[in-house]
Amino acid sequence: MRTAEIERNTKETQISASLNLDGAGVYDVATGIGFLDHMLEQLSRHSLIDLTLRAKGDLHIDFHHTTEDSGYVVGEAVSAALGDRAGIQRYGHAYIPMDETLTRVTLDLSNRPYLVWNVAFPTPKLGDFDTELFKEWFAAFAQSAGATLHVENLYGANSHHIAESSFKGLARALKAAIAIDPRRSDAVPSTKGVLGGSM
Repeated sequence: MRTAEIERNTKETQISASLNLDGAGVYDVATGIGFLDHMLEQLSRHSLIDLTLRAKGDLHIDFHHTTEDSGYVVGEAVSAALGDRAGIQRYGHAYIPMDETLTRVTLDLSNRPYLVWNVAFPTPKLGDFDTELFKEWFAAFAQSAGATLHVENLYGANSHHIAESSFKGLARALKAAIAIDPRRSDAVPSTKGVLGGSM
């Protein structure tokens, strides 16, 4: 079983997470931010990654630290559960339609962190949540997961749909990328024999 448990404790946030890459999409998430909980639940359900996450943060200031740090923790847990990444498909992609919105997510679990974020929100907030914080979550996730991650909203008019299709797209791309290739289940998917470092 490819599992991990991660804790991150700072003066701004205290976050713990456990996940199982070979799960059934079972989640138990509580960050104190309702919309972020909803997005992490979507990530779990559509990737089939079991995720338990608890976060306590300085929400009296704003949602920035809790949002960003939860991205770091989920990404770190994915990386830890992957180990040396032997046998994985490595690449994944997804096109996610949601009513008027279409979002494309492409992913390489290369152990070389990089984020391309071509997503614009028509509104600055979803309820009390600043939509600019979605980029912070994805950047933190890509950094700690060791993922080259491209997220592009091709079109859309509803901020909720744009955000949700981005998380669902990441979920489906992850589901494909973490899958074990039965033909090379013991081999790291790189001609270098290791993932990370220079091209």
